[in-house]
Amino acid sequence: MSTPNSPVRVLVVGCGNMGSSHAIAYSTNDGFEICGIVSTGKSKEVLNERLGGGYALFTDLATALADTKPDAVCISTYPDTHEVFAILALEHGCHVFIEKPLADTVEGSERVVAAAEKAGKKVVVGYILRQHPSWEKFIEIAHEMGKPLVMRMNLNQQSHGSMWTVHRNLMKSLSPIVDCGVHYIDVMCQMTRSKPTQVNAIGARLTEEIPAGNYNYGQLQIRFEDGSVGWYEAGWGPMMSETAFFVKDVIGPKGCVSIVAKNAGAAGKSDNVDSHTKTESLRVHHAPLDQNDQFVQEDTWIDMQDEPDHQELCNREQRYFLKAIRENIDLTDHLQDAVNSLRIAFACDESVRTGQPVML
Repeated sequence: MSTPNSPVRVLVVGCGNMGSSHAIAYSTNDGFEICGIVSTGKSKEVLNERLGGGYALFTDLATALADTKPDAVCISTYPDTHEVFAILALEHGCHVFIEKPLADTVEGSERVVAAAEKAGKKVVVGYILRQHPSWEKFIEIAHEMGKPLVMRMNLNQQSHGSMWTVHRNLMKSLSPIVDCGVHYIDVMCQMTRSKPTQVNAIGARLTEEIPAGNYNYGQLQIRFEDGSVGWYEAGWGPMMSETAFFVKDVIGPKGCVSIVAKNAGAAGKSDNVDSHTKTESLRVHHAPLDQNDQFVQEDTWIDMQDEPDHQELCNREQRYFLKAIRENIDLTDHLQDAVNSLRIAFACDESVRTGQPVML
């Protein structure tokens, strides 16, 4: 194990889009040292070459843990492995960075949190929007719009090629509104700072290429204790429309704030992972009227062109992970938020499958 001032030795598990991005973040941060790469397929060899070669490669996590004895483990595998891999890493005395969702069940996420507490180790969940300055500003302005809020968000992806393969594999364990929805449910909870009380959701199976009983399109609606409401929509697959696939809009009594991403929201961009976090600009609309019922103030535009790209966001996530380890940051609230957003997402999934609203 490392001394307090030496690099944190990290084992990279999963070498897809997110795993590769996190590995690049580790390779460019002097606070980390990659001690091994784990995947069941050839992706580990591709990533090893991309990083310059020379890393120990493994197909099995248990073997990799025993051989490399890392300080930390980065888990970017499919969600149905998250709980088992995270608990195994914690039991080996490792800190854990884990891509969202924390687990593929609420109970599983609670078991991961309990294992982290028992081990006395840090677990950071990959809520990438929490590291995004533009999204932080979006949430900040939403707080200025009064209550209740109306939150409208979606991210539909016209996936094909390798991305459709990824989505089909994801849907073996989770629906789009659970896998992607946890991000935006987390944002809604930050915007309202209120307790969600009820969810309603609908879904549809638009392809025979996913398991029976699963669905690749879903829309959820959430009611909050303060009267706020929100909806989120997510669909994956080659049949998805690219019309209005990127909506991020919040309305309150005092006006509204919207993400206006003309480039990221353009045709052909729904399947581009780098466009999913883009804001480009925020449009703030002010509701007050004068005595003639005309707007007192013109809309305000906030330019966000200097925002970080996807790789830089991953770099920031790993800098936060390092900070959490070295400065012993209390992650209790961070993990509770991750469990709560997952609990809400699975309640939405239950609503889809039963056709009934779910009280929280």
